[in-house]
Amino acid sequence: MRRIGLAVVLSLSLILAPLAAEAQQAAQVAKIGLLLQATPAATAHFAEAFRQGLRELGYVEGKTFVLELRYGEARPERLPDLARELVSLKPDVIVAAGVDLATAAVKRHTQTIPIVMVNTTDPVGTGLVASLARPGGNITGLTNVSSELSGKRLELLREAVPGLSRVAVLWNPDVRGAILDYKGTESAARSLRLEPQSVEVSRAEDLDRALSVVTSQRAQAIVVLPNPIGFGNRPQITRFAQRNRLPSMYAQREYVDNGGLMSYGPSTAELFRRAATYVDKILKGAKPADLPIEQPTKFELVINLKTAKALGLKIPQTLLLQADKVIE
Repeated sequence: MRRIGLAVVLSLSLILAPLAAEAQQAAQVAKIGLLLQATPAATAHFAEAFRQGLRELGYVEGKTFVLELRYGEARPERLPDLARELVSLKPDVIVAAGVDLATAAVKRHTQTIPIVMVNTTDPVGTGLVASLARPGGNITGLTNVSSELSGKRLELLREAVPGLSRVAVLWNPDVRGAILDYKGTESAARSLRLEPQSVEVSRAEDLDRALSVVTSQRAQAIVVLPNPIGFGNRPQITRFAQRNRLPSMYAQREYVDNGGLMSYGPSTAELFRRAATYVDKILKGAKPADLPIEQPTKFELVINLKTAKALGLKIPQTLLLQADKVIE
């Protein structure tokens, strides 16, 4: 009888051991939410940069993590529902990308799930976190310090366009970070003796109207501040600028890849790759409240010489020497 009992125990152990191993392996698969504000076509390379960052840290998609992707389709009004949907999945961490709308939307639905923000303008000024050194709450991540770069962008644009005096500024007043960004741009413009012309766009449907305002105000150039509507409609904006012979300045190089004239700012793709390090730390037990928010230290100037030629502009050699990339 003892031999039979021992055999039964051994048999059960052999059966249950693989099941226990599978359960343990399943428990180690992290669920990561990623909320992107624009369309899949416009932001697929950002998702891939984030995946690359995870791979560099040893993660394997489908084995050690699963990614729940949601796209705002350049429609800010969709973000609250998408944030609610991601929170309902109870992920281990949510990465919220682009200015501050996505992060704010997720924050409204959870104060416990860790949130890693990417490419926000001023998380302290907009009230998302208490400070850069000690964010507090459930949010940490990376900022683009866009408002601090406003003056530099205008200086570069003025250097490229002799005699520049009137600049249209395309921005979204519903984005809290963009308000700070616009104020910084307005202040910098006046110190450079430029006349800033505010052009607001809050919905994708308003973009045509906003662009018509640019022409009616007889702007000599256009500056596009970071916002999901603009980023999701880059081709339309860059074509408009070329068609109306308007030199253009952007915060992200993707606009220049689409035919814009110039961009100055941190690499957004690099910010996404760096976001993986925050996710890794959180999955290993770190608290968002204790992880300092990272500010970029490298900024890239990208110039499209093909566009400059189409606009009849001769970019000064001094400016070309400053460029990190020149598209010819």
